[in-house]
Amino acid sequence: MRVGIGYDVHKLVENRPLILGGVNIPFDRGLLGHSDADVLVHAIMDAILGALGMGDIGQHFPDTDDKFKDISSISLLEQVGDMVKESGYSIGNIDSVIMAENPKMAPYLEKMKINISKALGIEPSMVNIKATTTEGLGFVGTGQGIAAKAVVLLKLGS
Repeated sequence: MRVGIGYDVHKLVENRPLILGGVNIPFDRGLLGHSDADVLVHAIMDAILGALGMGDIGQHFPDTDDKFKDISSISLLEQVGDMVKESGYSIGNIDSVIMAENPKMAPYLEKMKINISKALGIEPSMVNIKATTTEGLGFVGTGQGIAAKAVVLLKLGS
C-alpha cells in the first residue's frame, strides 16, 4: 500500500467559471489558473502522484505549456488514473475536503464524486468529499480563494 497527500489553492476572480470536481457551480466568481483551476481535482491528482512517487501535477502538466490552457482537470485526472494502472496499482480510496466560505458545496458533492470516480474508473463509494468553511479566517474565510486537500490510498494490483 502507498499513501499520498495533495493540496491546492486558487484565487477567486471575476469572469471565470467556478469548477470543482468537474462541476460548473453557479457563482459570481471563479478560480484563476492556467487550466480550469479545479482545486479539488488538482489536490486529488497531487495525492495520487505523491503516492506513486511521481512528483506533482506541475511536473506532468506544466502551466508553461499552452496545450493545458483552460483544459478540463477531469481530463487530466483520467491521465493520472492511467498512470496508476500502468504502475500496477489501484485506488483503495480517496478522502478529500474543499475549504470555501461560499458558495455552499452540499448540493454539488454527489455529482463531484460521480465525476471523479468515472474519471478514475472506480466506484463512487471509493471517493469521499467533504466541504467546510474557515469561519471567516484567512484567505478562504475572506472569500479571496478556495483550497482543497486530499489523501489517497493505493494498493498493489487491481
